[in-house]
Amino acid sequence: MNHTNDLGSRLNEHYGGMSKGQRLLAAYITDHYDRAVFLTAAKLGEEVGVSESTVVRFASMLGYKGYPEFQRALEEMVRGKLDAVHKMEAGYGGSSQSEILDNILRSDALRIKNTLEEIDAHAFESAVDTILQADTIYVAGLRSCAPLAEFLGFYLNMMFEHVKVLHTSSASELFEQMVHIGERDVIIGISFPRYSMRTLKALEFANNRNARVITITDSIHSPMNLYSSCNLLAKSDMSSILDSLVAPLSVINALLVALCMKKQQDVVRTLDTLERIWDDYQVFGNDEIDYMEDGVRMHYANLGETDE
Repeated sequence: MNHTNDLGSRLNEHYGGMSKGQRLLAAYITDHYDRAVFLTAAKLGEEVGVSESTVVRFASMLGYKGYPEFQRALEEMVRGKLDAVHKMEAGYGGSSQSEILDNILRSDALRIKNTLEEIDAHAFESAVDTILQADTIYVAGLRSCAPLAEFLGFYLNMMFEHVKVLHTSSASELFEQMVHIGERDVIIGISFPRYSMRTLKALEFANNRNARVITITDSIHSPMNLYSSCNLLAKSDMSSILDSLVAPLSVINALLVALCMKKQQDVVRTLDTLERIWDDYQVFGNDEIDYMEDGVRMHYANLGETDE
């Protein structure tokens, strides 16, 4: 008997034992819960591409007595998402803008402090070594974690030749970008509540291909840790409708600096090469701001010039 009432928790708890069809349902519900709540079992199956009986068995597998009880749990999930707005109003509704600024910055500082106290230093060192030894580095971070993945990927690309940040709007597109992943590669998965089912699928696929898996997530109970050999935990608890990604970004900063210290010569060569490219192609030189006595003047390339 499942004693967890939250549908999201049940999906995470049972994901490892789900069939292919059940995982498709779990992914759809996670990504489109606001639409799924209005669908009958037959219509939900049609949307996902499975039979109505598969949907009913899916609800039973999660511990519900039938689809109607499952649908009520889905309604609670949607209501909980909407309640986040009310929580934000309750926490900051009567606050001035300066008080909100002060409260948020203090809260984020506390998250960094708590992350520093609880993060596993051995896991951090293992993550650095694993990345250094990898042939190709894949980075997966979707939805609200996409900016973190892009930031990490941008600076990894300064140090390593083969870095792929996964971009996807569908599960098939995700696997197309990972089709060549293997045992000499590593994937870094970034996900925080509500966890991305597509990111979890990417980690599962990488694990099945014997690639190394590193996670940046919020808790040892995160479903992202199902397939990882190295977990970097950062606090991201919500005080409102917004996730706080300040502590995760700090962990990513630390990871990049540690890697940079191990790859100093490669970083210097890359920056030297970029400087020459920027100079040769006048990437920055022609739109620099020059402060003059009478104001600010923009310098642009002389469009009338011809190549020698």
